[in-house]
Amino acid sequence: QVQLVESGGGLVQPGGSLRLSCAASRNIFSINRMGWYRQAPGKQRELVASITSGGSTNYADSVKGQFTISRDNAKNTVYLQMNTLSPEDTAVYFCHARVLSPPGYVNDYWGQGTQVTVSS
Repeated sequence: QVQLVESGGGLVQPGGSLRLSCAASRNIFSINRMGWYRQAPGKQRELVASITSGGSTNYADSVKGQFTISRDNAKNTVYLQMNTLSPEDTAVYFCHARVLSPPGYVNDYWGQGTQVTVSS
């Protein structure tokens, strides 16, 4: 089991920045992949960025160069630094963790979500 607790969301003006945090209840070395998804009103949940236990990152095309995912292994925490925010980035942001267990089990865990609102 993995519990995920997000923080750092809020209201920000266009062009501003926010950093989201996701604290995991266990050593993130044991989690194969962690990431951030977002869901805007009336839209499907979409992957924003992910990072593997080996440190490989992946970003949605829409946030490349704008968002940065990182991890602090000592704190069991993954971060999403979001810069140059626009109203299109308004959504609930969810932390995700995927744990792979032999012989082929996939376990997905989700945080409760944190609201990000970009508005003047």
